[in-house]
Amino acid sequence: MTALTPPADHRLRWTLIDGLTLVGRELGRLRQNPGELIAALIFPAVMVVLFGYVFGSAIQVPGGGNYREYLMPGLFAMVTFSAVMGVMVRVATDASRGVMDRFRSMPMARSAVPFGQTGADSLTGLLSLAIMVGAGLLVGWRPHRGLVPTAEAFLLITLLRYALSWAGVYVGLVVKNDQIADQMVPLFFPVTMLSNAFVPTGGMPGWLRFLADWNPVSALTAASRDLFGNPGAPSGHLTWPLAHPAATVLLWSAALLVVFVPLSVRTYRRRGR
Repeated sequence: MTALTPPADHRLRWTLIDGLTLVGRELGRLRQNPGELIAALIFPAVMVVLFGYVFGSAIQVPGGGNYREYLMPGLFAMVTFSAVMGVMVRVATDASRGVMDRFRSMPMARSAVPFGQTGADSLTGLLSLAIMVGAGLLVGWRPHRGLVPTAEAFLLITLLRYALSWAGVYVGLVVKNDQIADQMVPLFFPVTMLSNAFVPTGGMPGWLRFLADWNPVSALTAASRDLFGNPGAPSGHLTWPLAHPAATVLLWSAALLVVFVPLSVRTYRRRGR
């Protein structure tokens, strides 16, 4: 039996090759359903215009400054969190339509399926981020601290999105029903709203502000504002996540990956037994 077990490096290469194949499958599926891709790409631009000009006329930025520059890091964080919802719905749809069962009948690495889903989301997420950056530049947003801090901010955004996509894979595998997954989508929006993404948290009740300050969306928003040099960067007496927002994003990302990568892979394998 031992002789039949492929070496670890062969298993890893097998998983990567199959995972890349499934990334291509997901991207091909989007090409066949351009309406889904267009909607996903238009949404960030609509959010920039809607929040930038509707909220911008009514909200004062702490310490002064342009509200749209204050807003953009929050919108980056909001769209980053949408990875949970998008991946959850796609995985649940594949499970309910028997696609996952067909994958299990194929001679492919079992862990390649969740890796393929998260890899495809990362690629579409980069395209969505690029469109949002373009929309932000059009409405007056600018990064002010130079190339390296700007790149660091986008790396944090990309890392947290990838980590969150694994949470979406796990929830989609557990739900296994695309209709239930669709109904769950609105439940995730309060997570993005209960943060410093759109408004300062200083006016919130104490218990609500505590939740907002420890929200990973708030940490990513605060880190991005600092690295982009946009107004609204936290100051004064702060909770630990907002005093060290970049470190908090890294810790949240690591925790999500440590928890949901093995959970997702194990759940997918168990569904085939």
